[in-house]
Amino acid sequence: MENRDYGLGDIVELKKKHPCGSYNWKILRMGGEIKLKCTGCEHMITVPRSKFNKMIKKVVEHNENNK
Repeated sequence: MENRDYGLGDIVELKKKHPCGSYNWKILRMGGEIKLKCTGCEHMITVPRSKFNKMIKKVVEHNENNK
């Protein structure tokens, strides 16, 4: 299992862009599924953690409260 460096409230960049043109998403909820909100149009999605680990490219901004 791969250990990723992301947490609740972080802004992450995904490999594919959203139809609104944004690559960045905010993590709203974590567990077996990850709930994300697009930073461009505020659309929300829920994806399984295994799929999210394949979708993520990098962490753009860490939430200061996670540390």
